[in-house]
Amino acid sequence: MDTLTGQVPTPSSRAIAIGGSEGSIPVLKKILGGLPSDFPAPVFVVVHVGARGSGLLADVCSGSSVLPVKTAVEGMPVLPGEIYVAPDDHHLLVMEGSLRLGRGPRENFVRPAMDPLFRSVALSYGPGAIGIVLSGNLNDGTAGLNAIKRCNGLTVVQNPTDSQVSEMPMGALEATDVDYRCNGSDMAELLMRLVISPVPEIFARPSDIELEVDIALGRPCVTSTVVQIGTPSVLSCPACGGVLSEMAGLPLRYRCQVGHAFTAKCMASTQEGSLDEALRVALRIVEERANLSERMAKEANEAGRHRMCEDFNIRAKDLRANAEILRSAALGRHL
Repeated sequence: MDTLTGQVPTPSSRAIAIGGSEGSIPVLKKILGGLPSDFPAPVFVVVHVGARGSGLLADVCSGSSVLPVKTAVEGMPVLPGEIYVAPDDHHLLVMEGSLRLGRGPRENFVRPAMDPLFRSVALSYGPGAIGIVLSGNLNDGTAGLNAIKRCNGLTVVQNPTDSQVSEMPMGALEATDVDYRCNGSDMAELLMRLVISPVPEIFARPSDIELEVDIALGRPCVTSTVVQIGTPSVLSCPACGGVLSEMAGLPLRYRCQVGHAFTAKCMASTQEGSLDEALRVALRIVEERANLSERMAKEANEAGRHRMCEDFNIRAKDLRANAEILRSAALGRHL
């Protein structure tokens, strides 16, 4: 349910949330490098760079920006004109003017994820929130961008044709009524215009977004919690095997009782990888059995047990045929 209020929650100024994955760091550096020293809004950043790489992201960005760039710390106060980068293995959240580091379940197989940041900025800044999706794979950030839109904030997506990897921007454009689409080289100029634009006073504060922010923060997630925001499905969680519930809205996504969350696209990608691995394992087992049958046929022939030799050869032939079927299936998935 959406609760309406007559004023923007504290703080009431603009705030920028930026997320990206593969191919986004050069664009991110260009954006941050184009912001002036008197930029009047805080900037929050989540980039999928792997657990060991995210700790270096603030240093990488510092060399491109005149604004101070900091790796987020629990309880750090949010100040205008500062850039806060998500640390290793924690969701970056913004609550009541301070940074919170959530150890809640991974979303789309990653932590930090873009969606939790976008949701928290949507709740904290309402219509003052500006969400940006940059280059990357799959579609983390799309659900969070929708949360910003539901709270009457502004949404920006890097042009897919300008992105090194266009899948993430395309996913956002397909599932969200995006306000602005532009090239990375033009984004800093766009942000300088948006950050001084008027902020509407009336906005929605959806209770389901609040609940998902709580989950990212690490508060207990049980079945009774998930049924408030989703409908149980017949699918199982690829992370823990629990029952998945289908979340409302776009993009199509799921969350389990433990709290793991996935878009359908992320789940499908993982299932394809699991199927490839299963095909490879099955192929290896069948070929090993064929080899063994051929070896046993040879041994039977040497011992003069010709009937047994024939049986083993027939079995080996059948196994080789099965192996070819598996090999064709495996190769066909990559055509």
